[in-house]
Amino acid sequence: MRSRWTTAAFTFALVGGMLAGLQGASMAHDPDTPAGRDSAVAFMAQREPTQNLTALAQVTCSGGQASSYPCRNVDLMSFLPLSQIGGSQANDIWGWTDPSTGKEYALVGRRNGTSFVDISNPVAPVYLGNLPAYQNRTAIWRDIKVYRNHAFIVADVRGHGMQVFNLTRLRTVVSPQTFTADTHYSRFGNSHNIAINEQTGYAYAVGSNTCSGGLHMIDIATPTSPVYAGCVSSDGYTHDTHCVVYRGPDTAYTGREICVSSNEDTVTIVDVTSKSSPRQIVRAAYSGRQYTHQGWLTENHRYFVLDDELDETRAGGGTKTFVFDLLDLDAPRHTGTFASSAAATDHNQYVKGNYSYQANYRAGLRILDLRNIASGTLTEAGYFDIYPSSNTASMNGAWSVYPYFPSGNVVVSGIEQGLFVLRPNLSAVLSDAVAPVTVDRRVPA
Repeated sequence: MRSRWTTAAFTFALVGGMLAGLQGASMAHDPDTPAGRDSAVAFMAQREPTQNLTALAQVTCSGGQASSYPCRNVDLMSFLPLSQIGGSQANDIWGWTDPSTGKEYALVGRRNGTSFVDISNPVAPVYLGNLPAYQNRTAIWRDIKVYRNHAFIVADVRGHGMQVFNLTRLRTVVSPQTFTADTHYSRFGNSHNIAINEQTGYAYAVGSNTCSGGLHMIDIATPTSPVYAGCVSSDGYTHDTHCVVYRGPDTAYTGREICVSSNEDTVTIVDVTSKSSPRQIVRAAYSGRQYTHQGWLTENHRYFVLDDELDETRAGGGTKTFVFDLLDLDAPRHTGTFASSAAATDHNQYVKGNYSYQANYRAGLRILDLRNIASGTLTEAGYFDIYPSSNTASMNGAWSVYPYFPSGNVVVSGIEQGLFVLRPNLSAVLSDAVAPVTVDRRVPA
């Protein structure tokens, strides 16, 4: 038998070897923390080949199925496999609605670039082309946001920086093209994610090789001339963030620009109104934390719903959504934890109206009803499972979701699958959906 020292050395060597492989192409989540390394290593260990799938047209969810996909209150409008939108494997997804034409577009991140797909006819989407990764730097983790008709694209790989692409160029495309970026920003190299506050015209690159991994703030008021604005580094690495002009119940911060960040082991709230002197308001821990991954504010800025990426694999149970009451921004309270009937690992979620649209890896799109969040109750309003063979806690299937199209259509990126265009029917939500949220009234230390 190995001694405990030999076993530790073996484990360290194994993790180090996997991280060395990551460093060659992609940075890890946060290579300086155990949880960051664990998350990255788990993802690498659970990788699967791209699935050989065919395109699908519209299929109504009936009897719990849409074609081969389990579903509830969500119809399939169309599906394009990766082979038809540039190949490789998918990661992040975002959307753009052309203010002049009303056309809707899906922006699909892939390991070797970004695909642009016209989904204005959702049952017959059209692939318009690919923006290759900067200097062909392949990245497992790519992220995209939109401001003033421009896409801002970062990747967690050395030297990538931020690509800026003018989306109005898509208006005249009649056949698939290979695009070039309009601008490149190089004040950072790798960046795990990017957030944009469309009210203020600032972008926030997070998990980069600058600012100790915290918020790298960029003035993008003129999209093709991005300007460095400042750093938030007091709490180190930030995995994701949601930045708003605050209009919630804590009147001490009304009108301030506030970022609520997922910082691996805490929800960290920062006042970034002054980019030259941002102020950390609070670091809030919570019971059950494993890897504080990503979350989103409700539209009234009262609550923050959070996904923790490693709690399912480490602690078991159903996919968990943590609820924080931000009545007092200086003292957030973890007031509830919703546990899904599925055991899948959660990844990204975005709030629109009364619903949180979640990409929960092998469980696909999951939609939670937030209307009773004040009383500590969430219910599942619908789902579309893009990985039918399993709902276990593994990092395959749905990477992210974009629910903000005026049409009500929702797009989901499948890592090994491709682009799903879906239509929720939330007016049909039944009262017997799922178990309610489990309320934990303890205030974490």
